[in-house]
Amino acid sequence: MFRRTFWFTTGVAAGVWATTKVNRKLKQLTPEHLAVTAANKAIEAGGRLKDRAVDFALEVRDNMAQREAELGDALGLNAPVDRELPPPRHYAVIENRNSPKYVEGPVRKSTYPTYPYNRNEDH
Repeated sequence: MFRRTFWFTTGVAAGVWATTKVNRKLKQLTPEHLAVTAANKAIEAGGRLKDRAVDFALEVRDNMAQREAELGDALGLNAPVDRELPPPRHYAVIENRNSPKYVEGPVRKSTYPTYPYNRNEDH
């Protein structure tokens, strides 16, 4: 009799445990819960992505400044200016008079008819 009661109680406990597990899993698979879970994971992933992007941008900026300094040293841009050299020349811009825009002569008329732009077409 004791053996039957033991196994009956064990079976009931196993059934309750299994039912509880199944009900929890079913609640996790409802559309509302799945939507909340997906939204939370997206927010976490976005935060991690933002942190990585900021770190990358700062690293690029530091490396860019370092490389710019290296190039400036290599080209002598950071060297002191020698006062014996003349100042750089400024060149005047010369217009190209050979361009069709400036060619003098008769004005060509378009072969297509043109119409004035009138916004008051109703009146």
